[in-house]
Amino acid sequence: MATTTHEPPRVERIGGSSGSGWRNLVPPATRNLRSVQDRSGEPAKTGVWVGLAAITMSFAAFTSAMVVRQGTAPDWRHLALPHILYLNTAILLASSVTLELSRRHIATYMGGLRLSAQYPARWLYITLFLGVLFVAGQYAAWLQLRSQGWYVATNPSSSFFYVFTWIHAMHVLGGLGGLVAVISKLRRGVLRRSTLDATSHYWHFMDALWLYLLFLLITKF
Repeated sequence: MATTTHEPPRVERIGGSSGSGWRNLVPPATRNLRSVQDRSGEPAKTGVWVGLAAITMSFAAFTSAMVVRQGTAPDWRHLALPHILYLNTAILLASSVTLELSRRHIATYMGGLRLSAQYPARWLYITLFLGVLFVAGQYAAWLQLRSQGWYVATNPSSSFFYVFTWIHAMHVLGGLGGLVAVISKLRRGVLRRSTLDATSHYWHFMDALWLYLLFLLITKF
């Protein structure tokens, strides 16, 4: 009796020898990468949303503590916010724009349209640079406050300023680590859509969180 064997799916690399393409399991009967779905999205999405929920609760607790402390402290002194904070805000917002551009280019590259997305990691590098620039700007703001005599223990207002901005900067550094991992996976051709989406959600959340903190600093400090 004759038996029929089926050829197993083969691993295809898009992007030549540069190592910047995507790797997917493509059935031999088709070469359309758009039909390949990323089945591993749920764990990444769940993990990032759990992390963002924890961060939200932490900053909500800090905000509540600040409001209570301000209302019960007659020694609360208002400080002049460093003007560089507004420049840092613009830089962080610009990084979200470049990150979305990178997602669009990478999606185009993943779809096989290499002609319009020859360098899919370019916007990721720009996002990474802007993120580093934001953290450097925050450090410059701390130096400016120190030059004015505002230290962590100078006043309750300065204490909360340093706590809010420092913790947020640490989370931004975590997002930079995620971007480095995404770039590395993209260059090796093993990046999954779910990984890029989770990193993007985290980064945009850091933008929204900073806008909230800036509003808090302007109105309460």
